[in-house]
Amino acid sequence: MRTGVAGRMTGQRGNGVDELIEQAGQAAELGIDAFWLGQRYDYDSLTALAAIAREVPGIDLGTSIVPTYPRHPLVMANQARTVQAASRGRFALGVGVSHAPSIEGIFGYSFDRPARHLREYLSALVPLLREGSVDFRGETLSARTGQWSTEVPGGADVPVLVSALGPRFLRIAGELADGTITLLAGKRTLAEHIVPSITTAATDAGRPAPKVVTGLAVVVTDEPEAARERAVTALAFYETVKSYRTLLDREGVARAAELAVIGDEETVAAELRRYADIGATEILADVSITLPAERLRTLRLLAEV
Repeated sequence: MRTGVAGRMTGQRGNGVDELIEQAGQAAELGIDAFWLGQRYDYDSLTALAAIAREVPGIDLGTSIVPTYPRHPLVMANQARTVQAASRGRFALGVGVSHAPSIEGIFGYSFDRPARHLREYLSALVPLLREGSVDFRGETLSARTGQWSTEVPGGADVPVLVSALGPRFLRIAGELADGTITLLAGKRTLAEHIVPSITTAATDAGRPAPKVVTGLAVVVTDEPEAARERAVTALAFYETVKSYRTLLDREGVARAAELAVIGDEETVAAELRRYADIGATEILADVSITLPAERLRTLRLLAEV
């Protein structure tokens, strides 16, 4: 079972990129497999990962996730190939359609028929990353390189993972991408819905078994009740987002915090292995709700499992 950790700027350093480099360096030193960055409204995750790649060897890097709507597939391919060259082949690109309040309310794009958008986006992006060229015209976007190439020496073979929760999105991910990245998907949802859906789609398309990167809040602690209370507050936002609310309902839980993996080393390790047994190929641990003393303890456990 692979393990990864989510990086996050906390503002505790004078330079945010320096802080992310330190976090990635610590994860690499401990032996964690991968360091992931989400895309927010402050830093740019792809630019940050290119900087991290030059400073921190020995750990895989990825985005979880970059929204598709604000970046044309050509632009996304340019950036992804550049990061892959900077990392010398250690980078995976995680993308997703995000959510209507963000895409419509902040960026001003239409969120109409997001599954159609995702299929068209990947139909343009994947050839750009695999072949360096594309000639695609869809209903929502077009991409044509003509005589030009998006190839970057050293930047080939960028795996593409998709944030896919619903059946249509999982089928698209299985057909066109290399796997999926989930958040707040519990064991029942993974076993009965996500893993079989994307695996069947990949098989039907003649593609290899997909990667399933499973995002979970993780805390190794001797005070699980206190950690659980922090999780209730920190994860409450997701309960208001339609797609995540659907996941929680499918899992049969009321609060997102119920899916956090919290406890001592033995408890957390056993729970993470259960996810691996179900089909998670990598655990992507969010350790943002750990206290300082718990963070190092949690990272060490992630490296050990």
